[in-house]
Amino acid sequence: MTFASGADDARDAETRTVRGTLPPGSPDFVYVPVEIPSGVREIKVAYTYDKPAVPAGTPGNALDIGIFDERGTDLGGRGFRGWSGGARTEFFIRADDATPGYIPGHVREGTWHIALGPYTVAPQGLSYELTIRLTYGEPGDTPEPVYPPSRAKGRGRAWYRGDCHLHSWYSDGRRTPARIAALARAAGLDFINSSEHNTHSAHAHWADAAGDDLLVMLGEEVTTRNGHVVALGTEPGTFVDWRYRARDNRFGRFARRIRQAGGLVVPAHPHATCIGCNWKFGFGEADAVEVWNGPWTPDDEVALADWDGMLVAAVRGGRDWIPAMGSSDAHRAPDPVGHPQTVVLADDLTREAVQEGIRAGRSYVAESKQVVLSFTASGGRGVQAGISERLEVDGDRPVTVRLEVSGAPRCAVRFVTDQGVLFTSAPLPVAGSGVVEWRTTPSYAAYVRAELRHETAAGPLPGALAAFTNPVFLGRVDD
Repeated sequence: MTFASGADDARDAETRTVRGTLPPGSPDFVYVPVEIPSGVREIKVAYTYDKPAVPAGTPGNALDIGIFDERGTDLGGRGFRGWSGGARTEFFIRADDATPGYIPGHVREGTWHIALGPYTVAPQGLSYELTIRLTYGEPGDTPEPVYPPSRAKGRGRAWYRGDCHLHSWYSDGRRTPARIAALARAAGLDFINSSEHNTHSAHAHWADAAGDDLLVMLGEEVTTRNGHVVALGTEPGTFVDWRYRARDNRFGRFARRIRQAGGLVVPAHPHATCIGCNWKFGFGEADAVEVWNGPWTPDDEVALADWDGMLVAAVRGGRDWIPAMGSSDAHRAPDPVGHPQTVVLADDLTREAVQEGIRAGRSYVAESKQVVLSFTASGGRGVQAGISERLEVDGDRPVTVRLEVSGAPRCAVRFVTDQGVLFTSAPLPVAGSGVVEWRTTPSYAAYVRAELRHETAAGPLPGALAAFTNPVFLGRVDD
């Protein structure tokens, strides 16, 4: 698509339209080149596509959109200027402003590319129409971005509550950063993580929402066609590319990109059933895994069982283990922010301290601020270990596992080991508080973790989670 050679006195704007059809089996991303002349103040793009009827059980048409500037579309390159997926039908970019999801800046001369992502294509194909409008004039100034601080006023070494997977209107959410921050405070959170789909455009819009009482970390939900990963707590302005599949063997490169930018690699909802959501990259690069995502559902139950299987394999093979965490993935009302929330033992309320606590597994996951846990194992003579720690005692020494609970009325406690569920308590009283103890030995249980389950109406399946912990390890390392 080409425009005139540039601005002149007789022309303030130009509009061009292009149409095309994508057949079933199209590439994941199709790039429409647009030749941008000099003197452009603003580019505006609108698009539509057909949605024909399809047989039951067959995906219909869904088309995502974004844009790359004259610096090109190379994977991991500098040309990215925004992505809105399927959340918007139009967007604009100019020096001083841009549609949420897009990066403000000059519309420079050269070949830009509109990126089309055919998420699903009907058997009839997907016909689309793009309308591009260029407005000429003085470009204006691009404001210097202001980012939230990497520190809030903490309580020293303490348990801090957070929600690390949230969406605002800077991707496909419907809430402003200010609204999310207000809901986070109401949910009793100490920290959150900005995680928009495939864009870092929100990073410069969180400063006013942060405060001494709320640490706002910056990241991205890297939304590939073979699973989603939360980049947790990267440096401001970090963009992580998503245009690859597991068969491309490129995920390791971008996992390293996340870590080089100071972030954690956290596969999100690994067993979710939405198209492209199921995690296929393996867990060799994971710093933690999001086992609980939003309201408790069967795919979370599968994720919990899968994580427990990885935990068993790690302790029996003498390998490093991957901590579990949980987040709300809230997008819009009525999605509750902070359900669930990860409760982290950190040295202070800073980005680095919270990340270190998550990476070490010093955490548990709770459905709300009302649920408070204390989980320890003791072996006598004052020897005690907490969540993620190891109780260094001989294999035949008796160990007492103790869970103190508040805020969980009528919930039952389960102690889970590498042998499975070995203890289930009677329901806690209606007041929701209690202490549950269980005795074992390191030779019988290599680790113990706790689950807090709601009552079930009927059937053999356990109730929905109210909380669960990362494990306490038992026994000497060389046993």
